[in-house]
Amino acid sequence: MSTPVHRIAIIGAGPGGLTCARILQQHGIPVTVHDLDASRTARDQGGTLDLHLDTGQHALRLAGLWDAFTALSRPEGEQLRLVSRDSRIMFDAEPPRDGRGNPEIDRGQLRNLLLDSLIPGTVRWGHRLTHAEPLGAGTHRLHFADGSTADADLVVGADGAWSRVRRLLSDATPAYTGVTFVETGFDRADHRHPELASLTGNGTMLALDDNRGFVAQRNSGGHIRAYVGMRTHEDWHQRRGLDLNDAVAVREALLQEFSSWSGHLLGFIAATDTGYTNRPLYALPVPHTWPHTPGVTLLGDAAHLMSPFSGMGANLAMRDGADLATALIEHPTIDDAITAYEDTLLPRSSEAAEGAAEGIDSAFAPDSANQTLAHMTQNH
Repeated sequence: MSTPVHRIAIIGAGPGGLTCARILQQHGIPVTVHDLDASRTARDQGGTLDLHLDTGQHALRLAGLWDAFTALSRPEGEQLRLVSRDSRIMFDAEPPRDGRGNPEIDRGQLRNLLLDSLIPGTVRWGHRLTHAEPLGAGTHRLHFADGSTADADLVVGADGAWSRVRRLLSDATPAYTGVTFVETGFDRADHRHPELASLTGNGTMLALDDNRGFVAQRNSGGHIRAYVGMRTHEDWHQRRGLDLNDAVAVREALLQEFSSWSGHLLGFIAATDTGYTNRPLYALPVPHTWPHTPGVTLLGDAAHLMSPFSGMGANLAMRDGADLATALIEHPTIDDAITAYEDTLLPRSSEAAEGAAEGIDSAFAPDSANQTLAHMTQNH
């Protein structure tokens, strides 16, 4: 990046945006990250991630954070278990013992690791982007909800599923996948919920059948985060006249939905310590592409939102961030860097999104138990 110093603005302090910022700063390139949250602790960051060798792990090594990551990661969390609807263990894959696996880390821990690696003041909290105004020659004026503005020579949309930056490039909007998760959680699970802890194991447990299922994940600190999944209408609760703030009513509705399932699994509904959070799953069209536009690009969910059944969302976001930073370091102009980055990004993300769409369709199908067992047996 030759003089003059370019103004790079990353919108969104998620794993992808922070990875990009970290690598740029390692090479002396100034960058500012704008995030709508009031602070790094403003909201829960979600569950656990398994970082893959050629995406998330690659990005952390490039960012010089591999040793710090390994100190926090949980290799044992890679255990994958499939359970039948009557709670029999059908498949149980232990983590690889050769150090070549995909170790787990809580999303919050990963975000803090990246945030702590940045120059203080890099992230401007409480900056919710309302719109980006093109000024010509690839520059944009960013308008924030607090009335402030900032001009940028490169705007990086790392602002997630409902990205405002994406509007500069594409008319695409996320569509409902047909599947909704209801999140529950269990604190000090080994002591307070030993049966659920035993069923979950050390990593991730899946119980899928007849368009429904449970996904339970070990998090750090003895916490288990679970998702009660259903192929259903996006407004399923409204059709039932259900108030999502009425925990008792939600519990009864879910128990009725899974009435033929094992009572051991129903504990993931009935025994929650954290209540119920409705999470309909959305995805962008496949493939999602856009015309090259000077001064703006996308990464992560803003570019390729897909179902969590790819296992690749955060991994791809981090690889996106690393690849964009590398392109900016290696190419003489921002425009050249964007072109090189998008030439790699778009085909890679399209392939992953196709796999994610197939994954959620097979996981929430009439014969999903057998389909999932066949897939796990083939790949482990």
